[in-house]
Amino acid sequence: MAKILVVEDDYNIGFVILQILESEHYVVDVMRKGVEAQAAARPGAYDLVILDWTLPDIQGVDICRSVRSSGAQFPILMLSARGTVAEKAMGLDAGADDYLVKPFDPVELLARVRALLRRPAAVVSDAVLEARDVKVDTVTRRVTRNGQEIQLRPKEYALLELLMRHPNQSFTADALLFRLWQCDAATSVDTVRTHVKRLREKLGDTDDTPLIASFRGVGYKIVSMPGSESRENHEEAVP
Repeated sequence: MAKILVVEDDYNIGFVILQILESEHYVVDVMRKGVEAQAAARPGAYDLVILDWTLPDIQGVDICRSVRSSGAQFPILMLSARGTVAEKAMGLDAGADDYLVKPFDPVELLARVRALLRRPAAVVSDAVLEARDVKVDTVTRRVTRNGQEIQLRPKEYALLELLMRHPNQSFTADALLFRLWQCDAATSVDTVRTHVKRLREKLGDTDDTPLIASFRGVGYKIVSMPGSESRENHEEAVP
């Protein structure tokens, strides 16, 4: 599940974009000030940024240049009421990957978002993710283990999908909290631990050969091959 930053100073437009994106199950942060967005859009923080050109403090093209100079590679979709060829060229030259003129159609916005997220630098776009006997269909959001369907709540599904997109890569509870919950959500790392525990229970995970392993000081990860986690690490597993 992709996490998207929307930078839009108009409250109504920002809210509409939020509703459109959340209807497709994206995790969305909305910011209205350029300074705040510039600080938040660090490398690896988001899978996509939707950036308004005209902001009250910093122009979107300046934020775009700053973000690119920091080394961030996530796609940037520039939004603007400015639709001349010269202005589009300026936005793209500043580092934007695409340009959409306001007012826009929600269908076109989502199509642009999906196209940008399919690029290699963004989220891996495999339709079906597999780890051992667990399959996740990212189109239908259907999860099965040994062919048996497992019903997951939205955040449980998002957690499993994220981990399965990055097998054998560890995520701390703080990292999962940032990736899967909005920045202003009233949540904590305890919320993450609770969701992991419930997910493991629904998957029928065992401590002997865990699919989702947890290691103190390291975090959580999908273990693609049973037994590949070391005994030393397993003994230090997070409760």
